[in-house]
Amino acid sequence: MLLKINYICKKISMSKETKNKISDLIPDDKNFNIGNSFGDSLIEKSLRKFGAGRSILIDKNNKIIAGNKTVENSAAIGLENVKIIESDGTEIIAVKRIDIDLNTKRGREMALADNASAKANITWDFENINLEFDTQECKDCGVIDFTEDTEPESEQKDLSDQLKETFEVIITCKDEKHQEQVYNKMIADGFKVRILTL
Repeated sequence: MLLKINYICKKISMSKETKNKISDLIPDDKNFNIGNSFGDSLIEKSLRKFGAGRSILIDKNNKIIAGNKTVENSAAIGLENVKIIESDGTEIIAVKRIDIDLNTKRGREMALADNASAKANITWDFENINLEFDTQECKDCGVIDFTEDTEPESEQKDLSDQLKETFEVIITCKDEKHQEQVYNKMIADGFKVRILTL
């Protein structure tokens, strides 16, 4: 038992932790995700409302591999510090938020915001990707240029008869507080409402 405890302590001590400034991180000058203003607005809103949630990934030279948009938006709202945990990739590093319980409204809202902002902020830079990878490598990574037709025109199906007719109203609000008031009023009146911030 003593040997096992010593081994665990030794292994834990191998992960070095340092505190740095966001400005010490180097953005990826060939980032394959150019992002978009809508996705950036979701990331910024999530960071303002919930604080930092997921981690980013940097290389041994502090160059950002994953999380460029998170770092950009964090710096834009005034977050300055970054905690770096060194790893060789043989273990998962988890961010534990001691102020969040997943099974609460706030926890579930944070999970939804994280997934929504990750999906919304992907805008592939195909010109840059095609300089680095061939078509098969892109497909292997799940990256497909959706600007190209995936089916020949003769094989494309007309799905217009399967579309359900909907009637929507878009309300432009003065600010976030006004948006919340309108949202709450519409929900109270029994309407199905979704929030869109551009």
